[in-house]
Amino acid sequence: MAADGRPYEPPMLTRVLSNATMGGVGFLCRSFLYGLSSTEVHGLDAFLDLLKERGDPSRRERGLITVSNHISVLDDPGLWGVLPYRLHFNANNHRWSLGSHDICFKNGKSLISGFFSLGNTLPIHRIAHSSHGGLFQPTMTQVIRLLSDPHGQPLKSTTEEDSSSPSFPPDDPFTSSQLTYTTTGTDSFPAPSAYLSNRHAWIHVFPEGRIHQHPQKTIRYFKWGVARLILESEPCPDVVPMWIDGFQDVMDGRRGWPKPIPRPGKQTGVWFGERVDHEAVFGGFRERWRLLVERAAKENETDGKHEGSPSGSKIGVIDNDELRYGKEAEQLRIEVTAAVRNEVLKVRRRTGLPDEDPKSSLAATWREEGDDLQGEKKD
Repeated sequence: MAADGRPYEPPMLTRVLSNATMGGVGFLCRSFLYGLSSTEVHGLDAFLDLLKERGDPSRRERGLITVSNHISVLDDPGLWGVLPYRLHFNANNHRWSLGSHDICFKNGKSLISGFFSLGNTLPIHRIAHSSHGGLFQPTMTQVIRLLSDPHGQPLKSTTEEDSSSPSFPPDDPFTSSQLTYTTTGTDSFPAPSAYLSNRHAWIHVFPEGRIHQHPQKTIRYFKWGVARLILESEPCPDVVPMWIDGFQDVMDGRRGWPKPIPRPGKQTGVWFGERVDHEAVFGGFRERWRLLVERAAKENETDGKHEGSPSGSKIGVIDNDELRYGKEAEQLRIEVTAAVRNEVLKVRRRTGLPDEDPKSSLAATWREEGDDLQGEKKD
């Protein structure tokens, strides 16, 4: 039991089912990659050492973000088939991912929704398909808290009585009495960050935000969500860039019948980059963010506003318009996102691919795109 009354970890039945789900899917993925495909992997040993360091949740000091290009519907969980079988049966030390609400969680409390929840997947709304999408949707708060340790960061207070308060403010929608959260106001999903055992978790993201199959193996511009994860998680997470290839042949966007079946006999590859020096690459950005937050907090105090203060007491929540939409905040997110994309391009370069056209990093380049045969659509 956590200090504030929350359970330390999910119920045993949930843990058993989650381990079984992750293990079963991982078994199938690894069997496919090494039994029915030709798969090459680079940099795996260093990544396995990192996962070994993170094996004991109580000893984790920061979260982990893996980030890669997105080339097929099979990328996740398919790419994780390169991990040893034994690692798939420990859901607590496996990745959390984001699944489209309109695909993976469309039917609410259905078996499919339950399957994805047990498979360490959180529902994300896409603006093109939902009015609940965007950079500040509730699942983003959930992810930032998974990467952080909200349980170990008591609120700032001026009295001794207040200093013993739980990590979450009383008006926080993720409070200890609620082990679920809502993405629309009417749905309900498990809130994994409510459990202390999930502190400093591992999150995998595809910042392109959609599948991109291109003959020259370029990547689209990255969206700003990954910048929020790096700027707002405490402390700064470890970031491991990755590059994947071949899955676009296993699940080609133009494939015919039987469309749901992965194509065997293809060449696939997974490249793990080195752990990014978070202080050298992201330290300056995070300092600029801290100063923005402090300035917004002072302005709130000057205006006599006490609620909605951006002081950081609500981890993963931004309720200040300047921090949401201000030019400085947006420019900072652009720069962080570009830095993350550059780390992925470094791994891409190691595969032997030539440097891409610099215009590929710009959102304007992809605003008007080709037809479905090119695997491209309007955002």
